[in-house]
Amino acid sequence: MLIGVPKEIKTHEYRVGLTPANVFELTNHGHKVLVETNAGSGVDLTDAQYVEAGAEIVGTPKQVFERAEMIVKVKEPQLPECAMLKAGQTLFTYLHLAADIPQAEALCKSGCLAIAYETVTSPDGRLPLLQPMSEVAGRMSIQAGAHALEKASGGRGILLGGVPGVAPAKVVILGGGVAGEHALQMAIGAHANVTVFERNLTRIAELDRMYGNAATIAYSTSAAIRQAVVEADLVIGAVLIPGAAAPKLVTRDMLKEMNPGSVLVDIAIDQGGCFETSKPTTHSNPTYVVDGVIHYCVANMPGAVARTSTFALNNATLPFVLKLADLGPKAAIEADAGLRNGVNVAEGKIRHRAVAEAVGMPYVAY
Repeated sequence: MLIGVPKEIKTHEYRVGLTPANVFELTNHGHKVLVETNAGSGVDLTDAQYVEAGAEIVGTPKQVFERAEMIVKVKEPQLPECAMLKAGQTLFTYLHLAADIPQAEALCKSGCLAIAYETVTSPDGRLPLLQPMSEVAGRMSIQAGAHALEKASGGRGILLGGVPGVAPAKVVILGGGVAGEHALQMAIGAHANVTVFERNLTRIAELDRMYGNAATIAYSTSAAIRQAVVEADLVIGAVLIPGAAAPKLVTRDMLKEMNPGSVLVDIAIDQGGCFETSKPTTHSNPTYVVDGVIHYCVANMPGAVARTSTFALNNATLPFVLKLADLGPKAAIEADAGLRNGVNVAEGKIRHRAVAEAVGMPYVAY
């Protein structure tokens, strides 16, 4: 198979779909890889390293999209990239279509097979290709929130861990999944006062067993969330429903009761966000203020630590990229139910039920 790796063009996106090590694995399996020049420069991976691994370097994204049978990316294709996709081509990347109707329509128009990292599942129902970036985003959310709480950033001027004689910040984490747990770990490490809200009783028991001595693990209800949020200094939104739009757990009314300079960090922004007042931001301009509350809603948060994120993601995607290339997309999807769950668009139709409901388009089983 001929596999293409374009340079990412989303604002401040430095990650790359394949590392030279993964290119070497593919060429070792008899496949050919096209890499756009400087595709890995944002993470200090040179064209020479890709050539040494067996890749062919090409000068423009158009050459990648015209020639490749499968495109491997990181972020969702921007509309100019969607316009270069075509029928018979496979796209393997994050898509997050629930919050992006124009992209969903453009992918349908292209006729390509679009497989989303974030809805691929493992046999135990987990999301193996979302997990590494959820880990990064969870950890970064505390880092970003701590910075936003500083007075120079417009925050309340609170140190997460306080100091002897001064109370630590109150941190509320909505969602106890992968991102929420990693945010919890970082918040505990900063000696903050942490409360995590979760609805799955089994997961609550797990978190309580591991972190119950250092944090409060609470069952999620609207009333409990409201009470905690209005008293919080930092709120992390880490709720995920695979493929679907995130539920709005923090309303505009709640903001009016929060202290000015409090901070909301929305990890779920790729899926529309779990705060009513969330809207996507970029690393160039990461925050905005509503009713005195700072919102951090960067849609590609792990892109800020691009090298760490690239290697973590490539570790997870390689087995699936190899399977798609070795067997061919159709046979690979037939052989792997988890990979089949990753199919979001095929033959001009939306093929994932939750995505179809979120974008208001017909669902057609694949």
